[in-house]
Amino acid sequence: MAASAVKLDPSWLAVLGEEFEQPYMQRLREFLRSEKAAHKHIYPRGKDIFAALDLCVFDAVKVVIIGQDPYHGAGQAHGLCFSVLPGVPQPPSLINIFQEIENDVGAGQHMPRDRGCLDAWAKQGVLLLNAVLTVEQDRAGSHQGKGWETFTDRIVAILNERSEGLVFMLWGSYAQKKGAMVDRSRHCVLEAPHPSPLSAHRGFLGCRHFSKANLWLEQHRKQPVNWFAVN
Repeated sequence: MAASAVKLDPSWLAVLGEEFEQPYMQRLREFLRSEKAAHKHIYPRGKDIFAALDLCVFDAVKVVIIGQDPYHGAGQAHGLCFSVLPGVPQPPSLINIFQEIENDVGAGQHMPRDRGCLDAWAKQGVLLLNAVLTVEQDRAGSHQGKGWETFTDRIVAILNERSEGLVFMLWGSYAQKKGAMVDRSRHCVLEAPHPSPLSAHRGFLGCRHFSKANLWLEQHRKQPVNWFAVN
């Protein structure tokens, strides 16, 4: 998977280009090729695998939200963690995220009930990064341990090293382990249980991460995020 063959925003290629030459990425490419040759349905579509990076260029990143792997149902995943394509019903975790936004920063506003595409967040500087960027249909976690984690660890490390004053939202133990490298003296790290229905009531609901993130951004002379911008 040579960098020259990867269709990725130039700002990210400038800092990640060498990763595509590494042996682990070559093995990952061969794995994906073999899966497709076996006629397996892989999500998201090829053009959307790097959507989180394409929609949120490197220098624009203000907030990082870390997910685990893409939705594995047909027509859901499009490269942004927790987000679904327009017209797709909201998954349970996203419903809880929207509930927390309403309770935290709503002030009478309401999140949509009929859509859950978060492209507009990404375009405001929210990097919606899954730790694993592909999955086989109906097999959650099927592409874990194939190399994506190394790649996305590198993304987190580069943001930690080269950016200043970011907000990292780490929901659940998986995301918290991935964000353990973040320098908390330079960045804001917000931790809570995962928004899944299994754990949201243990502290995600009521965490007030969205107002805390915007307060931090304002204190660092950055534009706060309009969390109600959903397509």
